[in-house]
Amino acid sequence: MISSELIALTLAVLSAPVFAHHQAREFHNVHNHGIYPLSPRNYITPETKLDSYDYIIAGGGLAGLVLASRLSDDGTTTVLVLEAGDTGDAEKAKIDRPGLTYFTSLLGSSYDYAYKTIAQSSAGDRIMNWPRGKILGGSAAVNGMYMVRPNSVEIDAWHDLIATSDNKAYADAWTWDSLLAAMKKGETFTGPTDSAEETTGLKFNAASHGTSGPLHTTFPGYMVPITSAWLPTLAAAGIPTSEDAYGGNNLGAFFSTMAINPTNWTRSYAKSAYIDTLPPRDNLHVLANAAVTKITFADNAQDGNLVASGVEFAKDASETPKSVSAKKEVILAGGAVGSPQMLLVSGVGPKDVLDAASIPVKINLPGVGAHLQDHLATGIQWSTTEDTQGTIFASGSDFSKSDEFLSYVNCATSYVNGTYLFDGTESFNNFVTGLKDTLNDDNALQSLIPTTDDTTVAGYKAIYQSYTDKIVPEAGMVEILYSINSAGRITIQTALQTPMSQGRLTVNSSSIFDAPVLDPKYFSHPADAVVLRQALKKVRQFATLSPLKELVGEELVPGPSVQSDADWESYVRQNANTEFHPGCTCAMMPKDKGGVVDASLKVYGTTNVRVIDGSVFPLSMSAHLMAPIYGMAEKAAELILSPPTSGTSTSTAGGASGTSGSNNNSDGGGNAAVAVSGAHAKWLALVSVVAGVVFTSL
Repeated sequence: MISSELIALTLAVLSAPVFAHHQAREFHNVHNHGIYPLSPRNYITPETKLDSYDYIIAGGGLAGLVLASRLSDDGTTTVLVLEAGDTGDAEKAKIDRPGLTYFTSLLGSSYDYAYKTIAQSSAGDRIMNWPRGKILGGSAAVNGMYMVRPNSVEIDAWHDLIATSDNKAYADAWTWDSLLAAMKKGETFTGPTDSAEETTGLKFNAASHGTSGPLHTTFPGYMVPITSAWLPTLAAAGIPTSEDAYGGNNLGAFFSTMAINPTNWTRSYAKSAYIDTLPPRDNLHVLANAAVTKITFADNAQDGNLVASGVEFAKDASETPKSVSAKKEVILAGGAVGSPQMLLVSGVGPKDVLDAASIPVKINLPGVGAHLQDHLATGIQWSTTEDTQGTIFASGSDFSKSDEFLSYVNCATSYVNGTYLFDGTESFNNFVTGLKDTLNDDNALQSLIPTTDDTTVAGYKAIYQSYTDKIVPEAGMVEILYSINSAGRITIQTALQTPMSQGRLTVNSSSIFDAPVLDPKYFSHPADAVVLRQALKKVRQFATLSPLKELVGEELVPGPSVQSDADWESYVRQNANTEFHPGCTCAMMPKDKGGVVDASLKVYGTTNVRVIDGSVFPLSMSAHLMAPIYGMAEKAAELILSPPTSGTSTSTAGGASGTSGSNNNSDGGGNAAVAVSGAHAKWLALVSVVAGVVFTSL
């Protein structure tokens, strides 16, 4: 039976003026209050764009599309989304089927920026891959779909970093309670199938989830039988099963909800949830294959702050950029890499970096690209004769091609705290004491901070102290994840969640089409290797516990030759790679602590440029970043549309032409030594204090 909503929508489409380029359309039943939207959307071409829009959103990824949908809701506010990548419609079949994430990934294709770090001297001098989605929907279109929420102490620590007397009204948007409400607002949660629940024994609390948002979350419809070993094995190892990992305490073992639509077992992501479900909107334009090459600024300033007049964009480096004007704001939503790079090529960033790249300085803002933090992951792998997801997929059976089977993605996970990792309170307290001693040793800090700018040094210290005083004692320091997508193998991964190492993103070119310089400074703080070492030692013990021990055979990686603490740390440094969660490169912090945006998300020194994406988090957090980014984008849209009635924005600091900012010092090249340095020597001296539990040499 055809619904009345569908008839009304069809009539609306037929009667709507032809305002943009209309591609071929097909109906898709997206479970959204009975509405059957038209998809793909009416993307515009450069020739059909308007000359100006109220809001220009630079980046059509996760946050950008949430903002586009919410800001254009009233039907009159004009919004333009500029996305450097393609729409992804040609790869819809691969994107939609969750299990194909492992077997026919779009990573490494034209839909991937395929960034690389510089050689990491404390990680075996390796150059590491940093894949990021170059596609409408961003990395949410190509990632593993985990919807894990942070621990409440991490979000409240973020609030404390930005909360000051003159921005309280905005800062209060960034508390756990506020972000939780925003995450729930965007979500429609569906509980597990009976089969999935019976197989895994998973626990959940529906009250912690949303019921009417655009984004669908659920558990895979099919669970591979060996997932049944996860919760009881971890319970035997001393990690309790979480009854509710989504209400503010994510410690313990659980099965993650995934960004999956259970009505058809397809990926639910920013494009399918927030854009494809919309009826035609003449006030919302989306232009793919259009990279923002720079922000343009007006000649006049307001109260010493620059006013963005619009942006320039182009398909590639060979194309002459086109321009478009912004009536109200330019919003950067390019992610942890794209947003700081757009600021830098626009002349907003550290003066030494801009001068070296021959970019005229508009605003000297040393924090752009600073405070870079990321999760690092490695693991242990065993052989198995049991069916894994990889074994079933390789069989080529009809079942292996079914929607139910391909709804499965690795989702068994856990977060553990330091007391667990270090076998008790005393050893863990010694570890924390070591962290605090480093913070108080200026010589040790010199090798850990990738710039000498006073503000970013102060910011590093503030972030570090938030970790040692608030987060490390309470939250999950490590994620432990059960991976069964390889045929004949079971892997348990460990991923660092609270890195003490901070890196930096810079540029050596004025072109947005040249990759930025990525230096995460992995393991520059030796505590990061120690934490992963402790986690791997715990994970190896899992294989001796039922029911996992009945499923695994020999240890394949790293193998029984790795035994001592020194062996484990060497293995970690040589094998850990990104968990794909970089952030903090446009940190929301006070400007005098290397901040880039204030609590209203406005860039310091501007009146109308905001950054809204994962780059604004000042702290790493124990979560995959999709859920907090969705929540942050929802909250940001609320702040833009309904600004707080009390309190003021703090974007007044900073001026034009490089004359403002607290420090114009060059950092002498930016890359501090990471060999055995003051910081490492300090940690090595603590070995005897901690009775061999913690630190070993590089």
